[in-house]
Amino acid sequence: MTKLFFRPWLLGLLIVAALVAAFTLKSRQYSRLIVIITPSLDNPFFGQEAIAAEARAKELGYQTLKFSHDDDAFKQSSLIDNAIARNAAAIILDNAGADASIAAVQKAKSAGVPVFLIDREISARGIAAAQIVSNNYQGAMLGGLAFAQAMHEGGSYAELVGKESDTNAAIRSKGYHEVLDQYPGLHMVARQSANWDQAEAFQKTQTILQANPQIKGIIAGNDTMALGAVAALRSVGRSDVIVVGFDGSNDARDAIMMGGMAATVLQPAHRQAQFAVELADKQLKTGSTGKPEKQLMDCILITRAEAPMLADFGLTQGEGK
Repeated sequence: MTKLFFRPWLLGLLIVAALVAAFTLKSRQYSRLIVIITPSLDNPFFGQEAIAAEARAKELGYQTLKFSHDDDAFKQSSLIDNAIARNAAAIILDNAGADASIAAVQKAKSAGVPVFLIDREISARGIAAAQIVSNNYQGAMLGGLAFAQAMHEGGSYAELVGKESDTNAAIRSKGYHEVLDQYPGLHMVARQSANWDQAEAFQKTQTILQANPQIKGIIAGNDTMALGAVAALRSVGRSDVIVVGFDGSNDARDAIMMGGMAATVLQPAHRQAQFAVELADKQLKTGSTGKPEKQLMDCILITRAEAPMLADFGLTQGEGK
């Protein structure tokens, strides 16, 4: 039988590989780079996530790089590769799909780079260092109740939902209907996906209005779609239709104060991003976040009374604390 000591070159390769691995691990431990990846840097919600994460990381003494994957799982995978190659200490990620992102997060973990998910969770546990998400179900129930009350508990309405691949889209819709289906006077006459997009929501709302001119309300899975609906309603002079959104954007705040929307639901994106960086910092320093993997943050209903306090996906009086 051929034994290892008869192949000194093989033993040398194993030693070199072990030294390289040890050096890589050690260098990553001393890395001060946090890579922030969100679906878009132009979208107000995702842009504020990146801004908040970057600011908190710099306060804690880290360097940062910001990228967007544009909801493209292949681009996301390439950005993860790039973060690993740049010797990132940690990654803050708003991912490109609950199932499609598992492999990319696992790849980072295998390379020794912990991933801290914000806003959207993945459909696997034990891979991400943390999954910090809004309590979308709780928030949607708040929005659903506000919508029902603004509708005076009766009339026909339409629902605009987000991307079918996004867990949040389904959870918010379920939360809405947990409340709305309890009112026999409310009748959903249309349900369309507008993929979180304002222009698509504008078009879908126009189509819904043509088929259902008697409609009294539109409830949307995010503010971007709600604002598309508001624009479509305004284009045909329908200021009587109730619109409720979800996210807590500055544009939704302004629409509420001007009477174009009845309410939105604030999900604390700013605080989520900050908290993700704080957990990353703690894990890098101590080896553990000290928290369960999944962290839920409650949402806050925003009506005309709360709208003046809303700015950049947070409340000026402490985000409801």
